[in-house]
Amino acid sequence: MPLSSHRRLAVSATLIAALAAGVAPATSAFAAPGTPVSPTAATTPAVPAPDMDGVVAALNSAMANGAPGAMARFVGPDGVRSRTVGVQDRVSGARMDIDSRFRIGSVSKTFSAVVLLQLVQEGKLGLDEPVNTYLPGLLPDDRITVRHLLTHRSGLADYTNAMFEHTVPGFESVRNRVFSYQELVDLSLSEPRTTQPGVSYQYSNANFVVVGMLIEKLTGRPVADAYERRIFKPLKLRKTSYVHPDVRIKGGHVRGYLHPDEEGGALVDSTEQTVSWAQSAGAVISSPADLNTFTSALTRGRLLSPAMMEAMTTVTPTDATNTRFYGLGLRRYNLSCGTQVYGHTGTVQGFYTYAFSTRDGRRSLSAVANTSNHGAANTALGGTLEAAFCGKKPAPAASSRAAASPTARDLGSLPAERDLPERH
Repeated sequence: MPLSSHRRLAVSATLIAALAAGVAPATSAFAAPGTPVSPTAATTPAVPAPDMDGVVAALNSAMANGAPGAMARFVGPDGVRSRTVGVQDRVSGARMDIDSRFRIGSVSKTFSAVVLLQLVQEGKLGLDEPVNTYLPGLLPDDRITVRHLLTHRSGLADYTNAMFEHTVPGFESVRNRVFSYQELVDLSLSEPRTTQPGVSYQYSNANFVVVGMLIEKLTGRPVADAYERRIFKPLKLRKTSYVHPDVRIKGGHVRGYLHPDEEGGALVDSTEQTVSWAQSAGAVISSPADLNTFTSALTRGRLLSPAMMEAMTTVTPTDATNTRFYGLGLRRYNLSCGTQVYGHTGTVQGFYTYAFSTRDGRRSLSAVANTSNHGAANTALGGTLEAAFCGKKPAPAASSRAAASPTARDLGSLPAERDLPERH
C-alpha cells in the first residue's frame, strides 16, 4: 500500500478513536470578558481515568477547612465511584452517606433555566424579548430581557448582600419566613442597579427569582409543578424535590452547619429552613446520584433541543482568569487538563455543592460539603473537579516546568465563586 494511504488510515483511526472516547469540545483562544464563546470551538485531549485519591484529598481538605463532612460521586464510562468523609450529623455522629439528600442552593438555577428554556422552545416567550412583555410593569427598565436574567446581565441588585450582611443573624431572621416573589423583587429594586442591561456579568439571585415568576405566569402553575412534570419525573429523580415553604428534608439527609462571622464561633445547624429567600434561585433538594443524572441528561440533550443547548452552552467569561464562564443558567469551567465541564455551583446556609458534567454527558461529578460561610472549604471542594475529570497530575520535571496554559488553570488555585455573600 502507498505511504500516503497508510497516513490517511492512521489519521482516520485517530479521529475514530477520539470520537469513540466522547471527546468534548474546548476553546483554545483567549476570550475577553463579555465575548460569547461557542461550545464547539476545538477538541480536548483523551479522557483520563479519575483520580479518586485526589477526590478524597479534596474532600479531606474541605473538612480541614471547617466542614464536618463531605462526599463526591463520579460517573464515567467505567461506572460509578463514590467517596465520603466525616459526618452528616454532628449530634448523632452518623457518617456521611452517599445516598443522602441535601440542599443544593444555586444548582437550582440550572433546573429553573431548563424549565424556562423549554417554554422558549414551546413558543411561550422569546429569549430576547423584554421581561416586561410577560410581567408588565415588574421591572423599571424595558431593556432587560429574558436572556439578561439567565446570563446575570440584567443589572438587578442581589438583595442577599444586604440580607446576609451579618451571616447568622441574617439567616435566623429569614429561616422561617415566607416571602412572595414580589417582595424579593422589591428588595432588589430598592437598591441601585449594578450595571446597564447586557453590559456585564453581575451574579444576582434576583434574576432567578424573576425567572420563577415567568415560569409561574406562563404555565399558570407553581414552580414546583413545573420542576416535577418537566424534570423530576421524566428523569426519575426520586430524591429530588422542591418543598418550599416546608422546612424539612424528607428521608435520610445531610445536616448543614453554618459558620458564624466571628472567628472560632460555634457552628449553627441550618438544616431546617424555608429557603423562601431564594425559591427558584436556590431551594431545590437533591442527592449525589440525582445530580449526576440531571447534569448528564442535560448535556446529552435529553431535556432541550440541540439549538437550545447550543444557546445554553454559549458562554462569556465571569472573571479575568479565562477559566470560568457563564451561559444560560449554566456555568462552564475550563480545567487544567483542557477538559470543559458544565453545571453549577451551589451555596445555601450549611451546604456547598458542585454538580458538573462534560459536554457529551459521559462523565459527571457531584460533590457536597456540609458547611458554608467558609470559602476555603468551598475552594477545597472544587478540587474534586480537577481530580475527577483530569486524573492524576504528572510529577513536575526537576529541570523544567511547563508553562501554564492561558486558557485552562487548576481550579484549586482559584478562590471559589460566591453564590452568596461570605465573611470567611
